[in-house]
Amino acid sequence: MTAAQWQIFITALLSAGLIAAVPLLLAALGETFAERAGLLNLGLEGMLLSGAFAGFYAALTTQSMVAGLAAGTTTGLLLGLLFGFLAISLRVDQVIIGLGITLVAEGSTGFLFRDFYGQRFPTLTFSTAKVAVPWLSDLPILGPALFNQQPLVYLAWLLVVGCAFLLKHTRFGLEVRAAGESPLAADAAGVNVAQTRYLAIMIGGVMAGLGGAFLSVGDLNFFVPGMTVGQGFIAIAIAMLGKWQPYRVFFGALLFGTLRSLSTGLQIIGLDLRPEFVLMLPYIGIIVALIILARRTQLPAALGLPYERDQR
Repeated sequence: MTAAQWQIFITALLSAGLIAAVPLLLAALGETFAERAGLLNLGLEGMLLSGAFAGFYAALTTQSMVAGLAAGTTTGLLLGLLFGFLAISLRVDQVIIGLGITLVAEGSTGFLFRDFYGQRFPTLTFSTAKVAVPWLSDLPILGPALFNQQPLVYLAWLLVVGCAFLLKHTRFGLEVRAAGESPLAADAAGVNVAQTRYLAIMIGGVMAGLGGAFLSVGDLNFFVPGMTVGQGFIAIAIAMLGKWQPYRVFFGALLFGTLRSLSTGLQIIGLDLRPEFVLMLPYIGIIVALIILARRTQLPAALGLPYERDQR
């Protein structure tokens, strides 16, 4: 393969990988807040899928991408509040809540899609224009991939910086970490543990809903039932393997987004692999990473545990 072909291959792979990483990144950032606060949100897959459906329905109905993103984000927020009410206020087992949200989302989105559209699979008639960053987008290889992207890709990068600052350098971030490590001590220090956890899961829901809406509205321009195909669970693994640090989460999401997009790059260089094998790559990567890093990852001490003020 010539040097020019290699350049095209790397640029296409990175560009597609960055777009594929956005839903994973947003969901994993939201899960970072939830788990840091002590909430294990296995409903992330359902929130992604619900955000994707709501976003697509709103965008198709109004012919507005903004409406689609707003609908997806709102849906994620509502599901986050539902999770919070059941887990924090009613102290229902978090694993059961999360799996329940995912199962209900898979069934309800499939039912509603068939009820609204029957056997049709409509697509959006508009797409999001890319925004090229002056000078930087002209750099060889990396320029077109990194600096000629959709605005939401840039927004996702900014959210990484914002989340890192919020968790590490603000009082709210300190309270989130305290609620996940020692809610009893946090409560004694004057932290409202329930409120902190509610805010954390609301952030998680908003980010997951936005990620799902980006998938159907900003990336693919269509919706099919079950289209998230386990990305929510991959995002949970990315958050854990990134040790709940936004910058590490970013690189983890980029890695797995690139693996998901590898089939496109392989087609460019003429390497024909069975599509089933290519689809397996992200999951194989997750398993390998878990084997290598699992023992080095220390979970928040109160992760998945309900807290009652009467325990004081």
